[in-house]
Amino acid sequence: MPRDAFSHVSAWVFDLDNTLYPPTARLFDQIEIRMTQYVMDALGVGQAEADRLRRQYWATYGTTLAGLMREHDVDPAPYLTDVHDISLDHLETDAELAAHIRALPGRRIVYTNGSAPYAERVLAARGLEGLFNAIYGVEHAGFRPKPEREAFEEVFETDGINPVEAAMFEDDPRNLAAPHDMGMRTVLVAEDPHDADHIHYHTDDLTAFLRRLT
Repeated sequence: MPRDAFSHVSAWVFDLDNTLYPPTARLFDQIEIRMTQYVMDALGVGQAEADRLRRQYWATYGTTLAGLMREHDVDPAPYLTDVHDISLDHLETDAELAAHIRALPGRRIVYTNGSAPYAERVLAARGLEGLFNAIYGVEHAGFRPKPEREAFEEVFETDGINPVEAAMFEDDPRNLAAPHDMGMRTVLVAEDPHDADHIHYHTDDLTAFLRRLT
């Protein structure tokens, strides 16, 4: 990876879940259980149907919440509080990752389809608090989720980011399509590579990737 491929970047945008912590922490296993239970309670359906709807809404709308809002008029605020009420005991601090994020030139933000308060808890548990200029959750995009381009546009406009001078780090390939189209440098952070024109780089180790940039 040529370092000069990022020489123009003055804004660094990081997803949260399975990006700023490793998937082996399995936080989303806890979140998925709570999402399924929330769907059961909100819609009065059994576990199998709730689990099916959770997956269907994620695939169709980008998040389970987006589907619940569009098809069932579910209030997003209680949902976000409930599903993110999980244990972070499996997270470990990562001093090297923190050092490399701190060394990135320019503005650094977190943008997640989760909530900002949840992101703040995760960052603290990883020893990454105080490294970012801003933290944005789905609530800052009017509850529109990634991968919707309008969601990115609202967050970037709020933050004053020029996409052509920015880079996006994400674990979900589809969430890099809009950033690529907006002119961002895109990095997939995932175990397996994904062959798509909208992904410039792939890494299964964010710390190692950033080490080559700083």
